[in-house]
Amino acid sequence: MDQPGSPEQAAAGSVVCARCGITAEGDTAPVTWLSSVEDGRRLHFCESCARLHIRAIESRLDSLWW
Repeated sequence: MDQPGSPEQAAAGSVVCARCGITAEGDTAPVTWLSSVEDGRRLHFCESCARLHIRAIESRLDSLWW
């Protein structure tokens, strides 16, 4: 997916990855997920997306640049 997804929570109260759209079970992000605040919005990224883009994350690039 080229564009980050919606940082909002799913209707069931689940947390959604802003990059790939995968949904986490439960009402909070799993410990292995990354949380970021960009332009005043809290974004969550699943473990797979975070691992794939770790260098960009460590460089503090906004997710729009990955």
